[in-house]
Amino acid sequence: MTSSARATARLCLAAAAISLAGVVWAGPATATSLDLDDVLPAGTELPVEVSVDLPFDVTDIVGPLEDVSGGFGSGSAAGPAALASSVPISSPRALAALSIAGTQVGKPYEWGATGPIAYDCSGLVQWAFRQVGVSLPRTTYQQARAGSPVPISALSPGDVVVLNRDGSHVGIYAGEGMVLNAYDRGFPVGLTPLNRFAIFAVRRFY
Repeated sequence: MTSSARATARLCLAAAAISLAGVVWAGPATATSLDLDDVLPAGTELPVEVSVDLPFDVTDIVGPLEDVSGGFGSGSAAGPAALASSVPISSPRALAALSIAGTQVGKPYEWGATGPIAYDCSGLVQWAFRQVGVSLPRTTYQQARAGSPVPISALSPGDVVVLNRDGSHVGIYAGEGMVLNAYDRGFPVGLTPLNRFAIFAVRRFY
């Protein structure tokens, strides 16, 4: 795994650890470890080695959503209590998929590719979720209609974000206003600022 992939996997695991602790975007928190065995289906074997030790303060790299929400999409300004009754709970399995997708950073984009050597955008998302036992449809448009809808105001790490006004791109929200994606030809798998895109849909998978 390259140093870039390790760094991205660490960021994704940090986001997962915070979310699993129930404190995503709720203020300072420190995570020390994440046991993927607690969120993966029984008998699941990871396709790559994923380090889950987090010997750092996650608040150094993961900030509140309010800091990055301006400029992409629209959503309710309702607080956590108002959202609790209508927003699906965070998905531990999706957080594990995010962490696994982070290990693919640096691999090439190739239209129609579904991994593990190269990916297109929806191929990366489908592959990552398949590793944790979640079956997603193949195309961005199909993925935009699957899973549970989530308002932008409740966007959390692990959520699938379908992007562009025509829904032609997709990635996995990684926290800190970034999306993990296979961006385009000539750009390897990596993190891209979410505010570069219009948000077409946000979906959560369990």
